[in-house]
Amino acid sequence: MRLLLCEDDNQLARGLSRALSRAGHSVERAAGAAEALRLIRAGVPDLALVDLSLPDGHGSEVVKRLRQHAHVGIIVITAYGDERSRVLGLRAGADDYVVKPFSLAELLARIDAVARRTRPLRELRTAPLEYAGFRLESEARLLHLPPEFPAPRPDQGPAAPDAAAHREHAVQLTGKEAAILALLMAHPGSTVPRERFLDEIWPSGPASASRSLDTHIGALRAKLPPPMEIATVRGVGYLLRAAPDELAGGPGEDRAEEAGEGP
Repeated sequence: MRLLLCEDDNQLARGLSRALSRAGHSVERAAGAAEALRLIRAGVPDLALVDLSLPDGHGSEVVKRLRQHAHVGIIVITAYGDERSRVLGLRAGADDYVVKPFSLAELLARIDAVARRTRPLRELRTAPLEYAGFRLESEARLLHLPPEFPAPRPDQGPAAPDAAAHREHAVQLTGKEAAILALLMAHPGSTVPRERFLDEIWPSGPASASRSLDTHIGALRAKLPPPMEIATVRGVGYLLRAAPDELAGGPGEDRAEEAGEGP
């Protein structure tokens, strides 16, 4: 995996980089928040180890930036084991934390555990997904429209794609929207439970994650041109379909409720 190590202690960073490289990972090291943000802009890692105490800022800002990419696993490194420090890192979006001093065996075990949870989203972003003539590039966060669809207008308001996406005949999505749509497109015609979205896209997320899912589903619906639509299956989750009559089957099929977002 591609790892970002954000740690200002040179001795610790060198030791960790060597050990993680020997474990088969590709490691990039940042000594501060600014350098970490620059590396993230150049290429989003698969997993990040972030020290909360940095010379030019707080590590929680790096965590928040990384959390815009649902597939990234994030482990906070902190010198403080008190509850407040742990909660701060988790609320910023971290999946786990380790307290200094820690053993290499513990760190590698935590990396493996977080990587297992984020693997489904990493796999979904490696290859385009296709459904009903639509093609999703998860990493680029672009939903390409079938040729027969008119290109979206750049002046359609807040949900409109940007100019580059307009030229590509595609809809620009946010990271969370792309992750949600990827899960739906990977299971077309099947209901994806709310719990799966929360477990894979908001792992160890805040109590407001369920409401955030509803908000992102609403924003995504506004961007999807017909016939693609997201139906709410009350008490279960969400279903991607290409036309309303896909649900007009016999007994036992999922029945969609369009009113309301919650379960």
